[in-house]
Amino acid sequence: MNFDYLVDQIPDYRRFFYVDEFDRRTQELAEKFPRVVKVYEIGKSRNAHPIKVIKIGNGSRNALMFGCPHPNEPIGAMMLDFLCEKLVEDEQLRSHFDYTWYLIKVIDPDGTKLNEGWFSNPQSIKSYAGNFYRPPGYRQVEWTFPVDYKTLHFHEPLPETQTLMKIMEEEKPVFMYSLHNAGFGGVYYYISDDSPELYEGFHTIPHRFKVPLALGEPEVPYLKMLSKAIYKLSPITEEYDYLEKHAKVDPAQIIRAGASSDEYAKRVADTYSLVCEVPYYYDPRIEDISETQMTRKEARLISWESSTKQYEFVREIFEICENYSNEKSPFYEVLKNYVEIMPEHLNAEKNWIETDPQLQRKATVAEVFDNTCVTQFYQSLMLGMLKRFVNEILENYEDEKLYEVKKKVDGQFDRKIDYLEKNLNYRAIPIKDLVAIQLLAGLKTAEYVQSL
Repeated sequence: MNFDYLVDQIPDYRRFFYVDEFDRRTQELAEKFPRVVKVYEIGKSRNAHPIKVIKIGNGSRNALMFGCPHPNEPIGAMMLDFLCEKLVEDEQLRSHFDYTWYLIKVIDPDGTKLNEGWFSNPQSIKSYAGNFYRPPGYRQVEWTFPVDYKTLHFHEPLPETQTLMKIMEEEKPVFMYSLHNAGFGGVYYYISDDSPELYEGFHTIPHRFKVPLALGEPEVPYLKMLSKAIYKLSPITEEYDYLEKHAKVDPAQIIRAGASSDEYAKRVADTYSLVCEVPYYYDPRIEDISETQMTRKEARLISWESSTKQYEFVREIFEICENYSNEKSPFYEVLKNYVEIMPEHLNAEKNWIETDPQLQRKATVAEVFDNTCVTQFYQSLMLGMLKRFVNEILENYEDEKLYEVKKKVDGQFDRKIDYLEKNLNYRAIPIKDLVAIQLLAGLKTAEYVQSL
């Protein structure tokens, strides 16, 4: 089926919806189409926010989709909001699939609310970084599924994770779409298995909206590339093996989290999973594969040295502020975890850089750009959380030392943003286009899985 007709129906969104808006729109949809859609509560978040499942259709097989598995990633929630409406309104679309759909717009409502400060101004990197929140791994819905592997034993799934486990165990989805997005760069995909039938579509869909593929460095060194910008989903066991090879301590001490959603779904239901990472911001260099005079090793060392300096700054500030903070603060959690585990991550990365012969080749422009500018972009997000952490403490303490710390952190954050504004040739990608990319990739994959 050609799903292109749906693209013209996607609204020209200017901002992201807030969690309460998603909830309200879900309820309105259920009231408007009571014969087609069923909405029910499957659990509650850690802060007791109801997590609602939207059930549509009555196919013989089940599909599961969920948004905001990382709470700073609302594009997928917007896509699901649109898809829900189309599935209930468009009988031709609904009948094309032999699925019963289980859709959750926001699986982490608590964390998503902590990002709402930038939802009305997503065009600005400064707004995004300054209002950014992402929890440590052991508080991420995506990475808190049970696992036992060598010394890694994790059996503390979050309440939100438990809701997904329940659906996976009871409904046995044959297709699952965990909706993620990147902050900066191009489009890239993760899938369960080598599926060449999907690759041409995956490559052409983003270009229809003038969004590039991500052709720079992969997220982590150990990924298996299936085609350009398409990777095999990587279980936590592969991160463990990488750290076992390159780190000097037990990998379980660094990981401190569990398996991913696709690992658990594969385990209990033999599910085919898709992740389509789309970026908020774009710079043309992210798709430039022309060769530079710099080796990949030299480029990676630039990134590593910058990350090391960032770590030292964050650690210094955190050690000053730690005794003032409420340990239940979400910013305390993420910063404490970062301070504790980052040294061994950096050590493992340095060992990999020094020993991997593949890094001896000349780097592309995209790879150099990833290791210089994009690295700095992601550092701005940690500085944004550090800034929010200090401001949170100052709400309860009036201390001259803390005001000096605030001045130092604000200065570091502003310098980082200034660097990015001067060195990036970026544009914010329209939300409509990003929703369209995730929508088309998801429907094409659902169609493919249905044909297996």
